[in-house]
Amino acid sequence: MIALGIILLIIGFLTGVSILWTIGIILVVIGAVLWILGSMGHAVAGRRHYW
Repeated sequence: MIALGIILLIIGFLTGVSILWTIGIILVVIGAVLWILGSMGHAVAGRRHYW
């Protein structure tokens, strides 16, 4: 999710499409939150680890 967000950020920045930029930021933030929760030992969506 983080990788997809970064790709969308780059594409949105290079092409000037603001919706890709916005979706990229949202995906990076959600991916980072899930990654942090998973690394702290919390079960995320029924899984003990989230990569």
